[in-house]
Amino acid sequence: MAKVTEQPSTESRKVDHIRINLEEDVQFPRLKTGLERFRFMHQALPEMSLTEIDTSLELLGKRLAAPILISSMTGGTDIARAINRNLALGAQAHQIALGLGSQRAAIEDETLGHSYAVRDVAPDILLFANVGAVQLNYGYGLAQCQRAVDIAGADALILHFNVLQEAVQAEGDIDFSGLLNKVEAVCAKLPVPVIAKEVGWGFSDSNVRSLANAGVAAIDVAGSGGTSWSEVEFHRAPTAFHARVARSFADWGIPTADAIQIARGAAPKLPIFASGGLRDGIDIAKCLALGADLAGLASPFLRSASDSAEAVNELIRELKAQLRIAMLCSASRDLEALRRAELIPVD
Repeated sequence: MAKVTEQPSTESRKVDHIRINLEEDVQFPRLKTGLERFRFMHQALPEMSLTEIDTSLELLGKRLAAPILISSMTGGTDIARAINRNLALGAQAHQIALGLGSQRAAIEDETLGHSYAVRDVAPDILLFANVGAVQLNYGYGLAQCQRAVDIAGADALILHFNVLQEAVQAEGDIDFSGLLNKVEAVCAKLPVPVIAKEVGWGFSDSNVRSLANAGVAAIDVAGSGGTSWSEVEFHRAPTAFHARVARSFADWGIPTADAIQIARGAAPKLPIFASGGLRDGIDIAKCLALGADLAGLASPFLRSASDSAEAVNELIRELKAQLRIAMLCSASRDLEALRRAELIPVD
């Protein structure tokens, strides 16, 4: 188990997180995404050509070639700069969306801002800046949110909610009281859209309704079943006590499939992003059929981006091909048709 010194810097935490995600098993031990509970009704006579499939969409003022989001992962370290630039090159080549990791490191130390700078290689993509919502209780406000957007040249800001991760960290920020009003104030005054994002445990229906009423422009449900951040924190716990506490929450949360349906029911008109344990284009297709507008992956992209820009490009090509074939075999000519495609519950 990795040991850390007391009160590690934000930058050192980011290095720990990258290393642990690449080297350790941090998946949910038993809890699954719930996507395995569904299969598409196969259509042997789709009456269309694969070449006719249209995966494009309009989202937050940008045109995307496919409903794929490279989910927020990292930043604030030299190694993160290379990862983010490899991700951005792939996003630009395929015209998909990219979310940056938490920008707290660069707000605390402006010399780290270069690790989030990708607009020179990805001028056209839908790009999301990122700040932890809990930081609104620790001195952050509109100025820091705007700073995150400016550092990235972003089109929107993600406010991420990671209450369990903070609670099991020895150095975590644990005051989540009164956040909703502060989120509402940021939504009202920030000149770009605000997205509420969980980090792997999902939002309840009451959470979704509250955030929608507060003015968020979209919600990323980030459900359970993929990377467990309590498991990540287990691997960097400074004491056996902290490790035992973190490990006990290894299977906490709302499975991704359930989180999508909860969010869609609570906010019928709000864009819903699905993430949390997605691994291929068939998972992406299932998420849209369950009610999502966009589907995000993190772990597969972290591994490919740690290799090369070419590996990122190849992964995106695979995801798009899998999505298109799933659409053909469910007789879904476009994304609107995919949202109506028949899913068969699997016992």
